[in-house]
Amino acid sequence: MVDERMRPTADEIRSILGLEPHPTCGWTTLSYLSRHRIANEALPPGYQGTHTLASALYFLVTPERQMKLHRLRSDQIYHHYLGDPLEVLLLLPDGSGALAVVGSDLAAGMRPQLLIPGGAWHVSRLKTGGSYSLLGTTEWPGFDPSDLEIADVAALMRAYPAFGAEIEAFTAAG
Repeated sequence: MVDERMRPTADEIRSILGLEPHPTCGWTTLSYLSRHRIANEALPPGYQGTHTLASALYFLVTPERQMKLHRLRSDQIYHHYLGDPLEVLLLLPDGSGALAVVGSDLAAGMRPQLLIPGGAWHVSRLKTGGSYSLLGTTEWPGFDPSDLEIADVAALMRAYPAFGAEIEAFTAAG
């Protein structure tokens, strides 16, 4: 358990890690970019151009900089490092969805890692009362801006009617 008196503030984390505002996920910085490239013809359909083999970044979610509803073409794994739990709404390509909590309280059902399948719409928010959550995400093939799509919230509410209330709640502040 981290002693709250020794826990860094969100401002300290941003300064130490060099995090910058990002349009979809709070504050970010790239922490790894593979030097290996994958040719476009070796990638699954839908990818544009060559991609790095893998990439990783830090991201920080705060009440002021919440996550936007979006999807990536590639699979990614969230890794919880520090701070409060992060609630994640997943809307899967098959029309199903799920709620998950990424955090360190294993006994409460949280897990420190979460797979976000490629093509899944997702949005996250701090658990009620939280001040920040520091995570990492690893993608393979590596992230490329052409693989990012910001959601049309109204269209997703129609496509996922069973998750309409959750979509509205998660996107209200974002």
